[in-house]
Amino acid sequence: MADYGSAGGNILDLQTIDQGMAALALADQDIKRVFEQFGPPPVRHRPKGFETFLSAIVSQQISTRIAATIQQRVIDVLPDVSAQGVLSVSDQALRDAGLSWRKVEYAKGLAKAVDCGQFDIERLEQLDDKTAIEAITTLRGFGRWSAEIYLMFSLGRQDIFPADDLAIQVALGRLKGLTEKPTPKQARDMVEHWAPWRSVGALFLWHYYHGPPI
Repeated sequence: MADYGSAGGNILDLQTIDQGMAALALADQDIKRVFEQFGPPPVRHRPKGFETFLSAIVSQQISTRIAATIQQRVIDVLPDVSAQGVLSVSDQALRDAGLSWRKVEYAKGLAKAVDCGQFDIERLEQLDDKTAIEAITTLRGFGRWSAEIYLMFSLGRQDIFPADDLAIQVALGRLKGLTEKPTPKQARDMVEHWAPWRSVGALFLWHYYHGPPI
């Protein structure tokens, strides 16, 4: 099986982003036009492993600031940030740390899946994008967007396009001069010609969404 987690870990580094943006500017005139004003997007990275999956559960549907506070409270009640650590504390302890009961259920489900070997986080690096996304979305609380974000920012996959992301939809609609944001399916269809650099294209759309640099 091919080693999809290429040597060096995160491949969405500055060099890769520069290479991808050069290719995207050639493939898409709208990218070329806006790129001249905005410049390349910054590098974004998240560590691999259990803690990042746990953080994804904590941060669902709440602000970044509140998520960071709750994440630290959850970490404080765990003996260690691992599947065994989550399983060793009571549901009530996680609820008292700030998780909703549904998120407690998701966190325990994640921990059980890892602990029993049903979900192998390290093996994700050896899976192709489609298979890795399917593996992640078998977990309760993890949809396609969560899986794609992990592949992009933790595994450094270069051809992922999280089309369910609202900011990406808005930015793509703006880039293409649409009166309304595209649906996820429309967005995916619109950027097919960005392959194999769709992760870099997504990074650029987030960059574009936040407005020109001052």
